[in-house]
Formats: sequence, structure tokens, C-alpha cells
Amino acid sequence: MNNTIKYPFYIRLSFTLISLLSITYILYIGQAVLIPVFMAFLFAVLLFPINNFLHHKLRFPNGLAATITTLIFVFAFLGILAFLSYEITGIASDFDSINKNINLFITDIHRFIKSNFNVSIWEQRRYIEDVTQDSVKKGKETIGTTLISVSNILLDITLIPIYTFLILLYKTHFMVFFSKLFGTEYHPKLQEILSQVKRAVQSYVSGLIIEMIVVSVLTSIGLYIIGVEYFLLLGLITGILNLIPYIGILIAGILTILASLTGTPDVSLILGVIAVNAIVQIIDNNILVPIIINTKVKINAFVSIIGIIIGGGIAGIAGMFLAIPILAIVKIIFDKIDSLEPWGYLMGDNLPKKFIWRHNKKRQKNLEQVENENIEDSSPTSTSIHIATESDKMQ
Repeated sequence: MNNTIKYPFYIRLSFTLISLLSITYILYIGQAVLIPVFMAFLFAVLLFPINNFLHHKLRFPNGLAATITTLIFVFAFLGILAFLSYEITGIASDFDSINKNINLFITDIHRFIKSNFNVSIWEQRRYIEDVTQDSVKKGKETIGTTLISVSNILLDITLIPIYTFLILLYKTHFMVFFSKLFGTEYHPKLQEILSQVKRAVQSYVSGLIIEMIVVSVLTSIGLYIIGVEYFLLLGLITGILNLIPYIGILIAGILTILASLTGTPDVSLILGVIAVNAIVQIIDNNILVPIIINTKVKINAFVSIIGIIIGGGIAGIAGMFLAIPILAIVKIIFDKIDSLEPWGYLMGDNLPKKFIWRHNKKRQKNLEQVENENIEDSSPTSTSIHIATESDKMQ
């Protein structure tokens, strides 16, 4: 006996929108707790193959396998951090040269503005001093916000490995929970959804790592060719910041320009840095992203941009980073639920060449038959009226 109640479309649409708005609101108010959990989930899914190899192939206990896997992840992160710290120390030793070259570069900009826009150097400096004073007035608030942000980042860095270990440890426990949450008749579909989510997340995160490596290598080679001193560090920073959609490459470009001033304030070097970043971005957007990322996560650009903007509004940079994998998971769920399948299609990147409206032929035939019957019924009446008119004329 089927007890499923089918509501009208407008009621189902209202329920869907209310659910999405409720989930978004929950994510907004609980971002401090949920963001580290989501980040840990991505890393845990990426580390599943290592954990499964240790647990099933080498017969390690589940707790020991999860511990070793998490330690591998932590040591890899610490290795990257140590390399960055070592290279940044070298840049710090050249801070005096950077400061001197920045001042020379600013002086050249002043002269350029004076010669082309007729704004005196004194007026430019006065404007800069006014802006600086306004910034100083807001300095206390900025420092307070920065300290809170730094403390939150440090807390998240501490919590993410812990959450990753716990997700690896209780993976089977969570699977049993989902099986209890849904009836037995839904288990095949649930298993298919979970399998696709795991493959999509693993493919996406591994694709991001490959993209980061390729961008780092290309940027390092380009910076080495034009003569930037700390090309390895700046290439790695560019690859890491490129993971942040849209704004990451801008931040990396600014840092690269500042670091390039350790050698010379020459404008040609700065233009070379901009050219290298532009070329790498063209290669990334037109070759790497379509091949490595878009083939893993089939989300169209329109939905991706909206999702990244909403993610940034909810949780800042972390929200922008998590937007795409969350959208991919949502799309997988939508595709497997019949009533939500149109929404999954809306999020996808399958572009049809053309669309032909489908009509119910039987219904159309019945409408044509009714229309013909109405015409036949109206014909005698019109004839009688016509005859009556002619008879009136004869009289």
C-alpha cells in the first residue's frame, strides 16, 4: 500500500526553497563550528585510500590506521609550512631593500601622475596623509578584528586534524547511522549517493592539489626567467592562493610584486611579474580547470559563481573554498531524488543543442476532435440564419 501524498507543484517548490533558506541560515549562524568540520571532511575523504590500505591491506587496527593517516597529513602540512617559513625569513632579511625600492617606485608614480595629470607631488602626499589619518583612527578596530581572525585561524588549524582523525575513526559508525536513518528499501540508492559523494570529493580535492602543483611550477619557471630572486617561494604561494577562487590570484600577484622589489624598483620587472601571472592564469582557466576540475565536478559556471559569492558572504574565504564541493554534493543528492532531479539538472553543465516542447498527442487529438464537433454544431445554425435572411429579402 502506497501512502505517499503528492502535493501540488507550488507547495513542493515552497518546501524546497524554505529548506534551502533554513540550511543556509544554519550554516551562517554555525559557521565557527561547521567550517572546520567541513574542511576535515574533505581531507578525511581524500585520505580514505591511505586509511583503507593500512586497515584492510596491512591489517592495522582501525585506531592505529586513522592515527598514522592523520599524522601523514599533519607532517605534510608542517613540511610546507616549514619551507614557507624558511623562505620568508630570507625575504625579511631584505626588508630594507624592499622598503627603499618601494619608496623609489612610489616616487616614480608621483612623477608620472604629475606629468600626465597635472597633480603636484605636494597635493598627492597630502591626500595620502589624509587617507593614512583615517586609517589610523580605525586602527584599533582593525587590530582587534585581526587578532580575533588570527585566533580563529589558529583554533581551526588545531581542530581540523582532530576532526579528520575522528571522521576516519568513526567512518563505519556514520555509515550505520545513515542506514538506520533510512528504510531498507532506500539502502541501494543511499549507497549509490555515498559512493558518488566520495568519488566526487576525492576527485575534486586531488584535482585541486594537481592544479596547485602545476600553477606553482609554471609560476616559478616564469619568475625565474624574468629574474625574480625568491621564485620558488613566490611560485608556491601563488599555487596555494590560487585555490581561493577569483581573489586568490590577485593577492598572490600583489605579494609577488612586493617581493620582486628586493632587487630593483624597475617597472619592467613589475610588468614582467604581471605578465607571468596573466599567462599562468590563462593556462589555468583554459586548460587546467576544464581538464582537471570541471571533469570532476560537473557544475555550470553560473551556479558556481553564485555559490562562491554566497559562500564568501556566509563564511569568507573558507566559504568560497568550500562552495564548489558542497554544491557538488548537493547536486548528487538532487540527481538521485526524483522530485529534486530538475534542480540537479539546473546545477549541471549539460548544455542541450536545442529543445523541443513535448505535447501529449492523445490530449491534442481529443482537443482537435472537440473543436471539430463545435464547428459542426455551429454550422446548421449559421445556415438557418442565412436562409432566413434570403427569405426575408424575397418577401
